[in-house]
Amino acid sequence: MECRMLHGCKTGGAKITKGYRLPARHVIHAVGPVWNGGGPAIDEALASCYIRAIELCQKHGLASVAFPAISTGIYRFPADRAARIAVAATVDALAAAPAVTHIIFCCFSNESAVLHDQALAKVGVAFR
Repeated sequence: MECRMLHGCKTGGAKITKGYRLPARHVIHAVGPVWNGGGPAIDEALASCYIRAIELCQKHGLASVAFPAISTGIYRFPADRAARIAVAATVDALAAAPAVTHIIFCCFSNESAVLHDQALAKVGVAFR
């Protein structure tokens, strides 16, 4: 019901709702881009999902957030490229979000975990 009241969300955007019966106080709904061959605009839209989500965390005083590999499923965004964008955007956004102290990249495959680990290593962050 609460999602309907949000009136949708544009690609690259994020909105927040209560967590209700989930083991989380809130759910952040981010709309990733559909892969159509790439380009700067599609990369920016994916990065924007992570940036907007972290901004919402900061605004609502949330200390932690878990991200799936946005757009890498049925939207077909290349997983290696998506991992690099996700990590870079998250690291950049954290500079303006001191309330956010814990980020989880929730990887649903070993391949995704390896790609995120590699992206984190490139920015000097250990994968734990």
